Amino acid sequence: MPASGVPLAAGWRTALPALAVALAIVIACHVETAAAMVSIWYRSVTFAHGFVVLPISAWLMWRRRDALRAIEPRPWPIMLPLIAAAGVVWLAGEFGSVNAVSQTAFVAMLILTVPAVLGRDVARAILFPLGFLLFAVPVGDFLLPTLMDWTGDFTVSALRATGVPVYREGLLLVVPNGSWSIIEACSGVRYLIASLMVGSLFAYLNYRAHWRRWIFIGLSAVVPIIANWVRAYMIVVIGYLSDNRLAAGIDHIIYGWVFFGFVMLLMFWIGSRWQEPADPPEAAAAAARRTSSDVAAPPARRFWIVGAMVGLVTLAWPLVDAATQVSERPTAATLKIDAIPGWRAVADNTGFLPHLESSTLLRSAWQRGSETAGLGIAYYRAQNKQRKLASSTSAIFRDENSRWVRTVVSQRRITLGDSPYVIAETRVRAPGGRAMVVWEWYWINGTVTSSNAVAKARIAWSRLAHHKDDSAAIVLYAFDDADHHAVDTLQRFVHDAWPAIDAALTRAAGGQ
Repeated sequence: MPASGVPLAAGWRTALPALAVALAIVIACHVETAAAMVSIWYRSVTFAHGFVVLPISAWLMWRRRDALRAIEPRPWPIMLPLIAAAGVVWLAGEFGSVNAVSQTAFVAMLILTVPAVLGRDVARAILFPLGFLLFAVPVGDFLLPTLMDWTGDFTVSALRATGVPVYREGLLLVVPNGSWSIIEACSGVRYLIASLMVGSLFAYLNYRAHWRRWIFIGLSAVVPIIANWVRAYMIVVIGYLSDNRLAAGIDHIIYGWVFFGFVMLLMFWIGSRWQEPADPPEAAAAAARRTSSDVAAPPARRFWIVGAMVGLVTLAWPLVDAATQVSERPTAATLKIDAIPGWRAVADNTGFLPHLESSTLLRSAWQRGSETAGLGIAYYRAQNKQRKLASSTSAIFRDENSRWVRTVVSQRRITLGDSPYVIAETRVRAPGGRAMVVWEWYWINGTVTSSNAVAKARIAWSRLAHHKDDSAAIVLYAFDDADHHAVDTLQRFVHDAWPAIDAALTRAAGGQ
């Protein structure tokens, strides 16, 4: 630290190098996790803020430099079990290929390393800057379905309350001169994450009382959700009143961000009226001295010992992960369905193409009389971060490039063989208005489920037991119109086809 009016407490010249080495070890042991986070920041508009989290956190710590200089750093080994626990969570995330879990645990290890090497008093002085690092974790997609439903509910209620006739079919809203679809970009999760990060920073910099900070952070979570509802309503109204000349193209996005920016500025302006003055640097340094112990400074070797212990605790879990990796090369499986009783194979003319990144992808269509059902099977073997079951990159519907609009997402109970299961059912509509029903579920080494969490847990158990992780995503789809009821078609097809599908998956898993 540069010279200032506050004398530098003993121990810093040894503690900082020890901390730098310990943090470098943590990053080196989890470099793939760190790289995956940066990749998401780069390709996702929702999480692009991750690039500024570390610089902001470093700046916040720099603002506290006078207070930190007055604190005597003291290793706090009690943090080592917590770092080990974060390592276990990271390993669980790796086994289940749940990036959000692995990345959160990785950032937690970085945060916990600071009090482990520098001590409790130092960590208390920079508690918010350390916690702010959690905003670097790209998490929040799990809120999409709920936020999309809330946006649809409010928009429909507001339209009807203001005299605009509207028909709703799930996430599809139809007004007299056009239709609007509530896609992922309309959920407001981008606004929510941005508002929470900026709002937390504003509260920390402008308030001293904890209750004021928490109230403003709470508002930072509530206001963007409500603002997004109003934004969605305004977009539809502007399009309706202008006969879709406005708010229907790129200006749709521009209006949304301009409105959100205005709401946030208004919230910050109101919040600034209760701003509390910051403590002067001299007072902060004096307070820091009072919190620092009067006991003699710890020997220099203790910092290095604790730093080395952090490295050992951190290294253990990547070694376990490497030891349980499936040694099998990711070769394509042989997946073939020879025949389905009562049905004949035909060309798939639906134009429906599930986006599934797998080692083997089988697509076919089957016809019986006037009924036609589509079948897609994505088979996964020797899964890795780039190709895995139930991931965000392997999704049946991708809003940014799909011409199919989801209208209703629900569940349905069906019978596979002699056993009942609950699967995911999605109703979609093409631009021309034709409707389709899509069923999807997972097959993991003979076990059927539609739950992402259950699927990932079973794959994680397979890795832990050093078994194969062969899995498949199964998709059935059929058009739903006046002549053919899609649910009836799919029920008849799955009754006749499941024995052949299950047998084909079992042969693939056995390498036959």
